[in-house]
Amino acid sequence: MNFNYACLKWNELHIILKDSNEEEGGSLRILVFRISLFWVAVTLLSIKTYIITKFLFDLEIETNMQESILILSSIGTTMILLGISLFFQKNKQIHQTLLLLLYVLISLLLYVNILYYRFFDDFITIPVLFQSKHVVSLWTSFFELFNFLDIFLFTDVLIIYLMMKRNNTYRNFSIGHVSKITVIGIAVILILANFLLAHKERPELISRSFDRKLLVKNLGLYTYHLYDMYLYTNTKRRIVFADNDNLTEVINYVKANKEEPNEDYFGVAKGKNIIMIALESTQSFVINETINDQEITPFLNDLIKQKGTYYFSNFYHQTGQGKTSDAEFILENSLYGLPRGAVFFSNPENQYNSMATILNKEKNYYSAVFHANNKSFWNRDVMYEAIGYNRFFSDEDYQIEKENTVGWGLKDEYFFNQSISYLNELPAPFYAKFLTLTNHFPFSLGKKDEFIPEWESKDGTVNRYFTTVRYQDEALKQFFEQLKTEGLYEDSIFILYGDHYGISENHNKAMGQFLNKEIDPFESIQLQRVPFIVHIPGGKETKNITSVAGQIDVKPTILNLMGVEAKQDLQFGSDLFSKEKREFVVLRDGSFITEKYVMTGSNCYIRETGMELDDEVCKPYVKMAREELNHSDKVIYGDLIRFLNVEK
Repeated sequence: MNFNYACLKWNELHIILKDSNEEEGGSLRILVFRISLFWVAVTLLSIKTYIITKFLFDLEIETNMQESILILSSIGTTMILLGISLFFQKNKQIHQTLLLLLYVLISLLLYVNILYYRFFDDFITIPVLFQSKHVVSLWTSFFELFNFLDIFLFTDVLIIYLMMKRNNTYRNFSIGHVSKITVIGIAVILILANFLLAHKERPELISRSFDRKLLVKNLGLYTYHLYDMYLYTNTKRRIVFADNDNLTEVINYVKANKEEPNEDYFGVAKGKNIIMIALESTQSFVINETINDQEITPFLNDLIKQKGTYYFSNFYHQTGQGKTSDAEFILENSLYGLPRGAVFFSNPENQYNSMATILNKEKNYYSAVFHANNKSFWNRDVMYEAIGYNRFFSDEDYQIEKENTVGWGLKDEYFFNQSISYLNELPAPFYAKFLTLTNHFPFSLGKKDEFIPEWESKDGTVNRYFTTVRYQDEALKQFFEQLKTEGLYEDSIFILYGDHYGISENHNKAMGQFLNKEIDPFESIQLQRVPFIVHIPGGKETKNITSVAGQIDVKPTILNLMGVEAKQDLQFGSDLFSKEKREFVVLRDGSFITEKYVMTGSNCYIRETGMELDDEVCKPYVKMAREELNHSDKVIYGDLIRFLNVEK
């Protein structure tokens, strides 16, 4: 059968049959679908976005309404983003190249969110994206998070690329003309429909911008990132336009909620060296627990029973995306971290009235930080100077070799051992902070360093966690023994704290197995408890303090113990020993814990029993929690400490 050309055209779709008699043998050679490359790209990326958002992110899509919102958000924003290429249609090469580039960048953004979510159970923000210089330090975590099946997430990119190549090879295959006005019109309609449905589903969505899961669930991943970009630029704008009136408003709030420190504990550690130790990723559920009849933290279990030790068993971390750096910031300043990114990276140029600065000014303390990691990671080399530390001992100060490293760097045992000589050289009195590394995701540890075997479940991350916590505990024991040998123990006060969670909600099934209970939202909040221990050698009291407390309270507590009155300081926390201490802890995502209630998301519970209540019971505290976070954010976003005259 001979054909010259038979064409069926319907808008952008063409079916072309070519008579190959012109070339070889007269057989029918090609059946080509001539369709707009743009619409293929929109279709593939929308489908990929929908599938990934629904199945790889735990957003709990439960209703047809939520399903519709997810579909609309996937298509609408994809059309807008890829539609940028349509403004260059007159130049075919530029148009195709830009379309492919946009497709690749959006796919990479999607994948970065997948990796970030696997570890942090959260979505990345613009400030975190700007921390690209830290990627090298994240390789070990990347390989742990990477799944071989992830390769298939980029097959659509290959399809788009091959279609472009075919377009340049065969003259009868082209992208077709697509009206940018039509695309923008359709996209706007879809996005508006998305917003209307989202508002109906969650009326206070934008005011809950700290809840990234809700934003992604109701606005879509790409709209969330566009909104996040707006928030970021708005943050920078606030610094420029902030003034002293903004500070006055915050000061009035702090004074209205101020609780006086406990005079009985004022100055009980006066003149002593301060040794603060961050217990990486350590959560309270390991304290006084066993696996295979072996204690997970035998040293810490013994320490909290010793004379001179105060253990706070209902102490919560309050970190956000900054994790360890957030914990440092909160403890040092009694300010909350930010709802997006990390203060260490986004606001290192601010002025701060940190604990290190106050101790140096009031009591002539020399401050130093010990952390065997790259000094620029989390922008520490810059931020530590802003906070007022005198010295930062980083990886450059340690002998780091293959034999003494694991996971993120120098093993804790070697870290503490090599730090002793530096500690001996510090001028007294000193304030020294140690940041451990071994108990960091992915919780890697060689068999020779295991003091207890891995737990046995189907979750390797949780299994390994117990071995690295146990290793950290043993390293702490050795460190305390070395301090006694060196004569540094008796004249020091020790502050030990868990910086943030180690096991995210992605591992709830295994955690439920370990704790022998279902991990619902209430139990997830309980898992945000981290150890906080104050140990004063020579002390006569041993207390397990069960009142609700948080990292925001550490700075005023330490200053009171050291006999420092920071009357002109701006602190959102209060002395943990205060007789007036209110039991109200706000987490960075807006969840809160009081003496009677716990609220997370829209769920309200009785704290003692976990019984769920009508959310109206907790609503009075919702406003308080939001107000607390907002005032702290104002201080950081506006760099308001610069207006605080601490000389008065």
